Formats: sequence, structure tokens, C-alpha cells
Amino acid sequence: MSGLPLDATAVSEPRRAHPGRRIHRSRALVPIVSTATVLTCLGLWAVATHSGWIKPLFLPPPEAILSALGQAWTSDLDGAPLGIQVRDSLLRVLGAFGLAALLGIPAGLAMGTSRIARGILDPLIEFYRPLPPLAYLPLMIIWFGIGELSKVLLIVLACFAPVALATRAGVLSASADQINAARALGASRAQVLRYVVLPAALPEILIGLRIGMGVGWTTLVAAEMVAAQAGLGQLVLNASNFLRTDVVVMGILLIGLFATLFEVGLRLLERWLVPWKGKA
Repeated sequence: MSGLPLDATAVSEPRRAHPGRRIHRSRALVPIVSTATVLTCLGLWAVATHSGWIKPLFLPPPEAILSALGQAWTSDLDGAPLGIQVRDSLLRVLGAFGLAALLGIPAGLAMGTSRIARGILDPLIEFYRPLPPLAYLPLMIIWFGIGELSKVLLIVLACFAPVALATRAGVLSASADQINAARALGASRAQVLRYVVLPAALPEILIGLRIGMGVGWTTLVAAEMVAAQAGLGQLVLNASNFLRTDVVVMGILLIGLFATLFEVGLRLLERWLVPWKGKA
């Protein structure tokens, strides 16, 4: 009997994992599964193309994409070098996205705090938001020409709506108790907006920025396919005219790569600015 533990229940009850360990393991599982998924898709791509299941005209093998990347980088393809194509696309989408954020966030804050601003802006945004950017691209070209201004404004309009509407939703989700408590303590309207409403709306604002960035890349490709001298969209369009599927796939992969990098950056920014999100 002396060899038995003092607490017999310690033997019968299984050891429970710490909640923090379970969360850490679940978070670590996501990048592992994502990496395995990407590697599986690449493996299936290589097997399907090398086995002859899919003709190179429809889907070229991975080494053909790398060869096309080298040709585009050394200017062996028609048009500008790949560095110029990437630079022009990044400048367009980043400039337009920044302008849309500078306009959309204040507009959303105004819509969420003022009924007059909501009555003015809400019908206009809700009217053009469902319209595809290609529908009003001809108007942009007629009004502003085929230069950079029309393409940038097209992307701004596409990004503006999700940013403004997400900001408005975030403002409306702010707790009325917190707002009343701040007013009871003597906070001014500007202080309530800065210290109560804006932090409460920040998670929704960041979601709107992520959505706007994705819409911006989609609109960028459409704008460059119609009126551009250089850009990834123009590169894909020119390659499709000559049935260069390898260049088309290369352009698609580059666009997806940059879009993914921006998405990861915005997620890191969200984790830094709103570390409390999802932990309640």
C-alpha cells in the first residue's frame, strides 16, 4: 500500500492538454496543410503534363513556365522586360489602393456616424458597387483618355466600395455602452470617434482593405488588357493572341503571387493592429 500514490485519482484521470498547446498545435497545422496542398498540386501538374494527359497547348509543363519566365526577364518576348511589366502593375494597384483607402475610410466613418452622409453616399455606392468594372471602363477612357489616369481611377472605384462599406459596418458595430461611457466622462465627439469608435471599427476596416486589394488586382488586369502599354495584364493578353500558353500561365502565377504577398502583409498588419481579435 505504501507504493500507491497519495492521490489515486491522478492515476485514473488522463492528462489533459493545456488549452494554449491545443491552440498552438492547431495554428501550426494550417501552414503544414497549406504547404502539402501546394506541393500536391505541383506534383499533379508535373505528372499530368509529362504523362501526356494534357496537351502543352492547354497546360504546359512547369519547366516551360520557368523557360518563359527567363525569356520575359531578358526581354526575349515582345513588349517591355518583365521588370517593367511588374513595376507598372505594382505602381498602378498600390497607388490606386492607397487613394481608395484614404477616401474610403473617412467616407465609411462619415456614413457610420452621420445619417446625412449615409443618405448621400449609400445610394451612390450601392448603385455602382455591383457593376463590373469593365462596364464603366469605356466611360473612363472617354472621359480621361487611355493614359494612366483612367486605369488608376477604375481601380480606385473598384476598391473604394468595399473599404467604405466595411468601415461603415465597423462603426455601426461599436458598443453603445462604451460610447455613452466616454461621453459621460466628458469626451468630445472627436475623442469618442478616435478612442472608441475607430478602435472598434478597425477589424472591419482591415477586412475591407483585404477585400479591396483583391478587387483591385482583378480590376488592374482588366484595365491593362484594354488600354496599357506595359503591365502583367497586357503581357497575358499579348501572349494569348499568339497562343503562348506558357506565358499566360506565367503571368497568372505572377499575379497570384503578388496578390498573395499583399494578402499576407495585410494579415500581419491585422494581427499587429488588432491582436485581440478572435481571442474573446
